[in-house]
Amino acid sequence: QVQLVESGGGLVQAGGSLRLSCAASGGLFYNYVMGWFRQAPGKEREFVAGINRSGGSRYYPDSVKGRVTISRDNGKNTVYLQMNSVKPEDTAVYYCAADPSSRYIGTSPNRYDYWGQGTQVTVSS
Repeated sequence: QVQLVESGGGLVQAGGSLRLSCAASGGLFYNYVMGWFRQAPGKEREFVAGINRSGGSRYYPDSVKGRVTISRDNGKNTVYLQMNSVKPEDTAVYYCAADPSSRYIGTSPNRYDYWGQGTQVTVSS
């Protein structure tokens, strides 16, 4: 059973930076497409970033492009999300997710089979 554990969330001022980490265990991490999602109160879960198995391909939606960077260390079974120039609208619970079946990055939560418990990011104005 794959387990994902996020860390690194917290309170940050607008314009600041934050680095989230997601440690995986119980599976073949290097075989998974990994994604970061977020969910704010009353809103649907939103795709934030995705990275393919090797780390050579990444995808970001326009809402965060240029401000976030996803990376992975397959030797450490960990995926990261670097967030810069954060805005109050980035406030949400951030989840990492693993897709063990696909070779390509998906943006729908339905593509991902395994999820972490989430970490809260709060951006103050």
